[in-house]
Amino acid sequence: MDNRPNLQKLLEELMGNRNVYFQPPPSLRILYPAIVYSRSNIENSYADNSPYKQGVAYKLVVVDKNPDSAIVKKVSKLPMCKFNSHYVSDNLNHDVFTIYY
Repeated sequence: MDNRPNLQKLLEELMGNRNVYFQPPPSLRILYPAIVYSRSNIENSYADNSPYKQGVAYKLVVVDKNPDSAIVKKVSKLPMCKFNSHYVSDNLNHDVFTIYY
């Protein structure tokens, strides 16, 4: 879980700005296009009944007015990243990914 600040930095570099939000509160005004993400899973690898390695999964949502957003293509090329779904809400396109980081 200590890699999350590095993921934040990577996503900000990918976006070219700071419109990257980790578990934003409902009251926060989000600037679009944006990436909103949260931790979604922790997978443990065990030896001798104790975890020796953890893989942390994050749910990333690219939110953009543009249905052909270049950000989606950039995110989809990240290592250990998988596209899950797409939906439209409030005239904004949401592309959902899972990334292990």
